[in-house]
Amino acid sequence: MVTTIMMYRFEQLNQAEVESMLGITLQQTRVYRDIKAEGRAEGREEGREAMANAISRLLTKRLGELSAEMRSSISGLPFPLLEELSDALLDFTTLADLQSWLEGRIN
Repeated sequence: MVTTIMMYRFEQLNQAEVESMLGITLQQTRVYRDIKAEGRAEGREEGREAMANAISRLLTKRLGELSAEMRSSISGLPFPLLEELSDALLDFTTLADLQSWLEGRIN
């Protein structure tokens, strides 16, 4: 019951009001740090996915339609390999070039 009352009350308050009421700085709490870390991780993943999608679109425009397998391979790449691919894609002239690059990085 106390939790319900607190959540209802906190929902109406901004950060400064909650900090004043509790006499603490929320940024110093573990829950704040955990939420911030979770948000950063989600942001990194969303950025990685957006980059993979952009690279797939560029490759499609440059080389033609990508196979589902190629799209899947690209979408599964970690950020550092996506960065490498974003540089390498300008050197590709055929889908075979892309396939060779993917095989060299994934296997």
